[in-house]
Amino acid sequence: MPSSPGAKSGTTGVPRYRNSPSPLHQGRSPSGAIQDPPRIEPVSQVLRVFHNKKPIAETTRGQRVCETAGAPTYYFPPEDVDMTLIQPGDLSSVCEWKGVAQTLTVDGLVGAAWRYVRMFEEFAALYQWVAFHPRHLLCFIDTELVSHQDGGFYGGWVSKNLAGPIKGRAGTEHW
Repeated sequence: MPSSPGAKSGTTGVPRYRNSPSPLHQGRSPSGAIQDPPRIEPVSQVLRVFHNKKPIAETTRGQRVCETAGAPTYYFPPEDVDMTLIQPGDLSSVCEWKGVAQTLTVDGLVGAAWRYVRMFEEFAALYQWVAFHPRHLLCFIDTELVSHQDGGFYGGWVSKNLAGPIKGRAGTEHW
C-alpha cells in the first residue's frame, strides 16, 4: 500500500491524511455557497467499459459518487477489471473530499482511468476501485452508451437520466 509523509492509516487500514479535518463539513465554494458533500451510492445496473471493442471491465457491483452539479462518476471493484490492461501512473490529483488519485493507463490510453490510493475515511470503501473516463473509452450503463462530462477535469458519466445543468463547460468554473 503506498504511503507518503503525512499519511496514516485510519481504522480501516486505508492510508489517509494526518491532522486533516473531515472534508464532509467544510464544503464551501469560492463564492461562499454551501455545497452538498459527495455521496457513494450502489449501482443496480450492469456497468461495462470497452476500448476498440475489447472488454476492459464489467460489473454488477458498481458504486457511483454523486457530487453537487456533476455527472456521477462510476467505480468498479478491481476484481471486475482486466488489470492486465491497466498500468499505474503517477499520483496526479487531490480531491478535497476523497483523497489522492493515481492516473491509470488503459490499453495504452494514458489518463483513461484513475483510482484513489490515499483517501479520507468517508470514502475508504472505494480504495483502489477503478473509475473510467468516458472521453477516452466506451462506457455503458446497461445498454446505454454514456457521454463524458464537459471540461477536461471531470470524469462523470452523462446518461439520458440526468437532468439540469452539469458543471464542466465554460462558464461553470465557479460552481
